[in-house]
Amino acid sequence: MKKLMILCTLLWTTFSLSAQDTATVKKVQYPKGFSEQLNVVYTKVNGWEGKLDLYLPPTGGAASPLVINIHGGGWNKGTKESQGGFSPFFKKGYAVANIEYRLTAAATAPAAIEDTRCALIYLISHAKTLNIDVSKIVIMGASAGGHLALMGGLMENDHLFDGNCKGIENIKVAAIIDKYGITDVWDWGYGKLKTSKSATSWLGAKAEDTDFAKSVSPLYQVKKSSPPVFIVHGDADPIVPYEQSVALKAKLDEMGVKNEFITVKGGLHGKFPAEEHAMVNAKIMEFLKGLGL
Repeated sequence: MKKLMILCTLLWTTFSLSAQDTATVKKVQYPKGFSEQLNVVYTKVNGWEGKLDLYLPPTGGAASPLVINIHGGGWNKGTKESQGGFSPFFKKGYAVANIEYRLTAAATAPAAIEDTRCALIYLISHAKTLNIDVSKIVIMGASAGGHLALMGGLMENDHLFDGNCKGIENIKVAAIIDKYGITDVWDWGYGKLKTSKSATSWLGAKAEDTDFAKSVSPLYQVKKSSPPVFIVHGDADPIVPYEQSVALKAKLDEMGVKNEFITVKGGLHGKFPAEEHAMVNAKIMEFLKGLGL
């Protein structure tokens, strides 16, 4: 009886751990005719392999628009496998690239930006093989992923963070979708509204270097040539202050960059009511449609 109890305990523990593991993995559902390429290596840095998952429309037609998705988690946690909700893009014939990047424990700033840029460069350089339209690339992320989407797109042909992936010019995305992303890293770490340990940890040895913090902050990368930006943020966000998106909106307007800013009244950090989520998704697709995407 004692052995049986031990066996049952072990089986239950294994089941529980398996349930916890699978709970964080979202199997991406895509339409019939689409194909998947999982864990494609887009870069290698000091033994670390950067991987992305690709979901591609049926071959044989015109080159597809592409959305690059970047997970959040304060640069210190999160996985590409936790991501989903790509159905609106699949319905419009988009290919999807869901990427991972080095987290703070593996490498501090600007590593995550470097990886984002490498993923973008990889996809541009392999566009012909993947049947991707390089003039219709959208980069999207939430929270820290929103920050990385902004940096990946706003850097354009500034190769400051492209040292690991050289050789591609004319890097241009058609649009950026920023969901409650960090726009001023220094302010997130030391500001009056928030003092985030995630920010100072990610800055690492440069945690007191204001110039470096600016160099990795989207707010300071906006210029007249910047791609159109869609912003959504809840005005009750307790993690990333709503004011960060307000400041980005003001900068985009100052530079004459096309943008749309959606405020979710009472919205927390991505925890929006179902009807608000549906509204945001519809607004995103309308924004892209207006850009010819």
